[in-house]
Amino acid sequence: MDLTTTYLGLKLATPLVCGASPLSQQLDNLKRMEDAHASAVVLHSLFEEQLRRDATELNDSLERGALSSPEALSYFPEAADYKLGPDEYLAHLQRAKATVKIPVIASLNACSPGSWSQYARALQQAGADAVELNIYHIPTDPKQSAADIETMYLHIVREVKANLTIPVAVKLSPFFTNFSNVAARLDQAGADGLALFNRFYQPDIDIETLEVTPNIQRSTSMDLRLPLRWIAILRGRVTASLAATSGVYSGGDVLKLLLAGADAAMLCSALLRDGIQKIGVIEKELMLWMEKHEFDSVGQIKGSMSQGKCADPAAYERAQYMKAITTYPAPAPGAR
Repeated sequence: MDLTTTYLGLKLATPLVCGASPLSQQLDNLKRMEDAHASAVVLHSLFEEQLRRDATELNDSLERGALSSPEALSYFPEAADYKLGPDEYLAHLQRAKATVKIPVIASLNACSPGSWSQYARALQQAGADAVELNIYHIPTDPKQSAADIETMYLHIVREVKANLTIPVAVKLSPFFTNFSNVAARLDQAGADGLALFNRFYQPDIDIETLEVTPNIQRSTSMDLRLPLRWIAILRGRVTASLAATSGVYSGGDVLKLLLAGADAAMLCSALLRDGIQKIGVIEKELMLWMEKHEFDSVGQIKGSMSQGKCADPAAYERAQYMKAITTYPAPAPGAR
């Protein structure tokens, strides 16, 4: 049985990829992922805010001694006082590459144009097999138009692609007026893959402390529906690889994505909830289904129920919405 797939031009043993998560911060976990048959791993993100903060702290530390006597070498700050985010991340990336044989994809989470290429080049030099651009942008300026935002995304991709020789994936938000148009333009700009979707963690308010607090909730299988729909719509319309990053908990979830047209299914919340060994469970479920339904390869499954190939293309659009609303059972009289 052939489970191989191709994502970002990388031939993978299975469609099961470990998405970016805190688990990847430990080298032992990376080895366990490989042993559990993960075909690739996306490292936790390198954040632009972290880079800015650490660079500022280093600059302040260096300037403290700028006017001191050159003999006062002890005035220079110790290395531990100005650990650089990028240095730590790059060192971890290099160690990860030495630990596992599966592809290691670096994740860059920046938010402003101009900073992407510099950091992406460093990731390539450290040995990354590919770079995932996690564009986490929350527009708050009412004067900034949708066209401005889309242009920024395109500029980032073109700039990074011009400076790298390794594949580049773009992890995207679903919040575009015409997502298919944005996806097609990113494809034309050179993106090797699209990871759908970035889950924006929404803040909460603590009514006792009156503080804005982070609120992180793991995905559920219901979150699979959004990337599934868009992967099915985009399959055959873009040449970029397609990966789903939300709601993958079972072999059935992976199969749905493959049928829609995904090249890879990224596991994150399932591993945080059930442990890294969940990868093997999902792989076994995938193989059992393929055996039962007499499929010899993932290639036979991939995209067979995409919008371009399914019997009812309108099912991925408004018709399915109308059907769901009109067929939802009404509550019985007196029911609460």
